[in-house]
Amino acid sequence: MKPVSAWGRLSHDLHEVHALTDRTAVASMLHAHQPGLAFGNGRSYGDVCLNPHGNLWLTTGLNKFIAWDEATGRLVCEAGVLLCDIQRLFVPRGWMLPVTPGTQRITVGGAIANDVHGKNHHAVGSFGDHVLGLSLVRTTGEMLQLDWANAPDLMRATVGGLGLTGVIVTAELQLRRVGSPWLRTETLPYKGLSEFFELADASEHDWEHTVSWIDCLAGPTARGIFMRANHMTAQEAAAMPSLRATLAAQNRKMQGKPLRMPFVPPVSLVNGLSLKPFNWAYYQLQKLKSGVDVAHYEPFFYPLDNMQHWNRMYGPQGFYQYQSVVPREGGQDAVQAMLDAIAASGEGSFLAVLKTFGNREAKGLLSFPQPGVTLALDFPNRGQRTLRLLAQLDAIVREAFGRLYMAKDARMPRGLFEAGYPRLSEFATYRDPGISSAMSRRLMEF
Repeated sequence: MKPVSAWGRLSHDLHEVHALTDRTAVASMLHAHQPGLAFGNGRSYGDVCLNPHGNLWLTTGLNKFIAWDEATGRLVCEAGVLLCDIQRLFVPRGWMLPVTPGTQRITVGGAIANDVHGKNHHAVGSFGDHVLGLSLVRTTGEMLQLDWANAPDLMRATVGGLGLTGVIVTAELQLRRVGSPWLRTETLPYKGLSEFFELADASEHDWEHTVSWIDCLAGPTARGIFMRANHMTAQEAAAMPSLRATLAAQNRKMQGKPLRMPFVPPVSLVNGLSLKPFNWAYYQLQKLKSGVDVAHYEPFFYPLDNMQHWNRMYGPQGFYQYQSVVPREGGQDAVQAMLDAIAASGEGSFLAVLKTFGNREAKGLLSFPQPGVTLALDFPNRGQRTLRLLAQLDAIVREAFGRLYMAKDARMPRGLFEAGYPRLSEFATYRDPGISSAMSRRLMEF
C-alpha cells in the first residue's frame, strides 16, 4: 500500500499498486487483484484516476510501440505510451497526433478514457475521433479487439468512459501529416466577452488552433489574450533559416535539466496577494507580444510542461480545477455570471482558459466536449470557502444546460452529473463490474 495523489493533490490516500508490464499477462493480473482501476501517469486533476484503499493497475509499464505504417500514419502502441513520446518520435518524420490536451505527459489510455480535447476541437474534434481501434481487457478475463465497425457501441462507451469498461491495453491511432514542428501564430489582446466571441467566430474558418487566457479578476471588462495558430508547411519553414537555430535551442532545452518546482510551499503561492499583480503582469507581458509570430509546437501547445511539478505551487492543501462547457446560446451570459461570482467571492484563478468547441457530436457516450464555450479555472483549496464558490458555479452551469469535465472534477454533485450527461443509463450497460473508482462511487453508486 502506498499513498497516491491525482494532479490536484487534494488527497493522498493509500492504494495497493500493481504494475502492468506485459500485455499478455494483464488479464491474470486483473483477475488476481480486483476490483481495481487503471492508473496512467496521474495527470487527471480529481478522483477519476483514484481508488482509495483499493487496487490500482499501473499502466505506464505498457509503453511499447507495436506497429507503424509510414504511408498511412497509422500507429499501434500500448496504452501506457506517453503522448510526448509519440510526438518527439514522429514529428521529425512528418507526423503528429491530431489532438493533444494542455499537457503531453499523459498516457494514450488516459487520453482515450477521458476523450481529451485540444485547441483545435472546431477543426478536428477530440482524441477519440482519431482512435481507429483498441484492445480491451475485462476483469472476466476477456480480451476484446474493438473498432468502430465490429463493436461501435462498446467503442462509444470506452472512449470517454473513464476507464470503467475495462483496461485499455493497446490502441491504433491515426496520426496526421505535418510539414514542420513550427506554427504561425497570432496574439491578440481583447476586452470584454463580446470581443472574445467575435475573435473566436472570425478565427474558426481560417485558424486551426484557438485559445484564450482570461483575467477572471478584471471585472466586467474581462480582459484577455486570444491566441491562434496554424501549422507551417515544410516550404514555409525552410524559407526562414533562423528557425534552424531556434530548433537546435529547443532540442538542447528538451535534453537539458528541466525547470521544476522543488518543494511544496507551506501555503499556496496563488493567493489574494499574488493573483491581481500576477494577472496584471501576465496581461501586460502578453500584450507586448501581440501580433504575428512563429512558435515551436511544444511551448504553444504545452506551456506548463516547461516546469515539472508545477502543481506543488498550490501548497499542501492542493487545488481544484473547474472546467465547464455551456451551449453557445446563452453562453456569454453564463460565462459572465461565473466571472462575476468569482470576483464577488474574493477567490481567483490565474490559469483561466476560455475557448469554444466546434459544432460536432463527440464519439463517446460520456465525452465532455459539446458545441459551446468552455471555461477552465484553477482554485487553491481553501476548504468550505472554495466549495461554496464552486457550488455557485455549478448552479450557473446547470441553469445554462452545461456540464463539467470529469477528468478535472473532484466534487461535482450527482444531480449536475446526471443532468449534464444524459446518456449515462446507456453507458451503464457497458460497465465492467470489477472496476471501480472514487468518482464512479461518488457519481454512479459503484
